[in-house]
Amino acid sequence: QVQLVESGGGLAQAGGSLRLSCAASDSTFEIYAMGWFRQAPGKEREFVATINWSGGSTDYTDSVKDRFTISRDNAKRTVYLQMSSLKPEDTAVYYCKSTIRLSDATTYHYWGQGTQVTVSS
Repeated sequence: QVQLVESGGGLAQAGGSLRLSCAASDSTFEIYAMGWFRQAPGKEREFVATINWSGGSTDYTDSVKDRFTISRDNAKRTVYLQMSSLKPEDTAVYYCKSTIRLSDATTYHYWGQGTQVTVSS
């Protein structure tokens, strides 16, 4: 079992920055990818960013491409989300996700408990 713990959320002014961290517990299984999702009140959870664990390739949703940066520390089994130029629209609970892939047909997903990010005008 992979356990994820997020940290770094809080309150920021519009135009400010925050850095989120998510640490994965030690596991027998190797991480395939880790990423971030967010969910605002009354809205569905949406994809924010992901990073491949072996190659480091990244992907972002369009609304954060030029403002957020996802990175990883493989040794620490930790993923980061550096958020800059924050907007009130970024306000949400941010969830870390870890993906373990045993085969093309067998994939496991683990979720963190979420960390609140609030951006004021």
